[in-house]
Amino acid sequence: MHDISTDFSPSSLPRHVAVIMDGNGRWAKTRRLPRAEGHRRGVEALDRVVEAAVRIGVPALTVFAFSSENWRRPEAEVSMLMRLFASGLARWEKPLADAGVRLRVIGEKSAFPEAVQRAIERTEKATETGSRMHLNIAANYGGRWDVLQAAQAAVAAGEALTPESISGRLSTAADGEVDLLIRTGGERRISNFLLWQAAYAELYFDDALWPDWGEADLLRAISWYVGRERRFGMTSEQVLERRVESN
Repeated sequence: MHDISTDFSPSSLPRHVAVIMDGNGRWAKTRRLPRAEGHRRGVEALDRVVEAAVRIGVPALTVFAFSSENWRRPEAEVSMLMRLFASGLARWEKPLADAGVRLRVIGEKSAFPEAVQRAIERTEKATETGSRMHLNIAANYGGRWDVLQAAQAAVAAGEALTPESISGRLSTAADGEVDLLIRTGGERRISNFLLWQAAYAELYFDDALWPDWGEADLLRAISWYVGRERRFGMTSEQVLERRVESN
């Protein structure tokens, strides 16, 4: 376990936090509950983490809700997830707008049922002026798809394929690269999530299952991040020199 600190300066906070919310099904199984209950409790955990991120002052939060590979799950579970997604968007619409949070769903949205697409459109419209925090829900999303669609858009615009032309067309282009990527549930992989954006992210893995997560867990992860030395290929001495120069 990492020590928890709440004394963060704005400059020390990660500007873009990404979360792979893993463990809903296992949480339910260990309690002999239906998987649907695990997913419902997972939505409650997301509520807690979003509220905490807004209070802490995180500028952008991207969460992995449904991967492009999740369509392979049993049909009944996928249908339940779609209903839960649509109802969650409707419930979040006013609270997010009131809190100044802009919500966007990133991924290939055309594959969703019409009811889900309408809920996405309404919630995105209702929150589009939010500037306190950007909340990105990755649904029917894959990191390889994101890079491919960005490259295709650059080619269609007649631009050469460069890191800049691709970065500017990724789903999260407005929020920059990921600083801190969190995965719950004990797995140690990033599962095709924000592959380009997380190239230099600090990776934080937690054994706790997602429905058990809340503000204290997010604070612990950010405290760990703040204590990291991010070198981006430089030596520790070079990093120190840059800090001195910037001060």
